[in-house]
Amino acid sequence: MPMPTLEERIAAVRSEFSDFPVLGGFLRREQMLPADNGVRLKTVIFTPDGVPAPWPTVVQRCCYPQNIPTLEAEAEEYAKRGFAFAYQMCRGTGGSEGAWEPNVHERADGLSFVRYLQEADWTASMGYCGASYLALTGWAMADAVPEKMKTMYLTVYGTVRHASAWKDGLFRQDILTAWAMSNAGHPVDADYLESARFRPQIRVDEEKWGGALPWYRDWISHPDPKDPYWAEGFWGQLHDIPGKLKIPIFVAEGWYDHHLGSMLEGWQTVSEMALKHSVLQIYPGNHGFMPAIYGHPDAKNTRAPQLTQAFQWFDAILRKGKLPEPKVVCYEIGADRWVEYPAYPLPKSGERALYLSDRALIDAPEAEGTRGYVYDPEDPLMSHGGETLFASWPHIGSQEQPAPDYRPDVLSFVSAPFENGQKICGSVKVRLYVQTDAPDTCFAVKLMEVFPDGRAFHIRGAVTTIRWNKNAYHDYDGSVIPLELEATAITWRVQPGSRLRLDVSSSNFPEYSVHPNTDVLWSLAETTQKARQTVFFGPEHPSCVILPE
Repeated sequence: MPMPTLEERIAAVRSEFSDFPVLGGFLRREQMLPADNGVRLKTVIFTPDGVPAPWPTVVQRCCYPQNIPTLEAEAEEYAKRGFAFAYQMCRGTGGSEGAWEPNVHERADGLSFVRYLQEADWTASMGYCGASYLALTGWAMADAVPEKMKTMYLTVYGTVRHASAWKDGLFRQDILTAWAMSNAGHPVDADYLESARFRPQIRVDEEKWGGALPWYRDWISHPDPKDPYWAEGFWGQLHDIPGKLKIPIFVAEGWYDHHLGSMLEGWQTVSEMALKHSVLQIYPGNHGFMPAIYGHPDAKNTRAPQLTQAFQWFDAILRKGKLPEPKVVCYEIGADRWVEYPAYPLPKSGERALYLSDRALIDAPEAEGTRGYVYDPEDPLMSHGGETLFASWPHIGSQEQPAPDYRPDVLSFVSAPFENGQKICGSVKVRLYVQTDAPDTCFAVKLMEVFPDGRAFHIRGAVTTIRWNKNAYHDYDGSVIPLELEATAITWRVQPGSRLRLDVSSSNFPEYSVHPNTDVLWSLAETTQKARQTVFFGPEHPSCVILPE
């Protein structure tokens, strides 16, 4: 899955506007717009040439100078079709004054920008558009925008920061460690995987990256979702913004985007007022809007043209004054269709449990048994197929998986064929009864579909630790205990004749940090130890996979 070139990205931008009539040319101007505290921020405004003012205006705030060529192509296409398009570079980036500090100034700077546009006599109405960090800069002010801001189109970003950063005590390194290296505010030429393995991680910035990053140290030091760090300051404010929305939003996410879980959690807090005319869409792709499903070569309906949809969204609301009907639209993998739901969480008709038994998944627990392995943090499983990958771009999505039991520290369990197929709609859960000789450790699972020809493709994965199972702190006394692992939601149709396979292990790196098997917080740990892991199954220890139907 090669990354598209700049020329290909610009061509793709222009292609998405090709069906909309051109009304004229465009004019471009730059200015250094002062924020409330006097720092001047580079602001670029595209306006129609040949269409009289005032104009509906699309707004964006960006921190990535490398995005400017495609951003300007998008702005040109809007302006040629009767929209103004105003974008601003975040402070300390792309020609804006001030120091780059991720997240810190986005609310105040963004509100200063849209208030300026509110007062401009050429602004008829406004809509905010952005993806990833450019969506964050919209979310950061979404509850306090002025009257002319009628809507927002926000993609691939979640407002629950702890959920974006941690999963049951394991840090999501493939997005946030990699992002910190790329956005440190100075060049970082260290090797990414070496940086992710560096111990103690709390010192990787000074030891490998050329300078302290206090904000990264904060991220990796707070595994507890109830820690005041996540409830106060910017992260607490961001968490609460969806519940205060007064305008409709379009939110798009990918089944294999690392922000999906955070976004789904935040979506459930969106205000009733906003939900009356808001849309949630989940497409079968990654953070870059590229399809990321494999094993289904005949799928024809995977594409969700985000720029086309955004233009149509703004055209309806800003230019025609039409408010959309609320809906949730999800692509169902395996069925190659888009399914519309009234709301999220997705409705389900029931659940089906498959129980672990030796190397099988069966409909009811049978004889008691165990399987075990030794987990060595110095030799972790490398991520291949996953839903919260980013830097490991070639491994994102429903990748084909190795053979069962392909390593001594991987336990595979395979079901009988599903004669009529199997629907999965919602969050898959795995309950494991386990024991370890370590004071704390990790367990990881992967669920996959095994086609009749024997090829297996990743559906969903999940991880947990003993100490932070279900995000609640637990002490461990060495006994057999139940753990519950919950994967991010999915809609998937298992094909008739296919089987399901569950792999159990203790690592998934760099999607998640390598657990050291000690009782020291991962980011502070300097040493590791091996752990002997045992998985129990049978009537007294009903380890199972629970499928939402």
